[in-house]
Amino acid sequence: MFSVSQEEATAIQAAFHERGEWAAVAELRRYFSIQDNADALNAVRTIARWRPPPVTPPSANP
Repeated sequence: MFSVSQEEATAIQAAFHERGEWAAVAELRRYFSIQDNADALNAVRTIARWRPPPVTPPSANP
């Protein structure tokens, strides 16, 4: 298990959407030491699906 910062996720997502899965794997490996291709590809696919949290939480009082 490892933690990914928003900046790292953004870079990995950009590589994924602009150049494909394996480019995103290369980007992931710039930040993390993941040697197994299957593990790296699974991590990239998970990160590519992430969405940022809402900017402001909904108000409890309408």
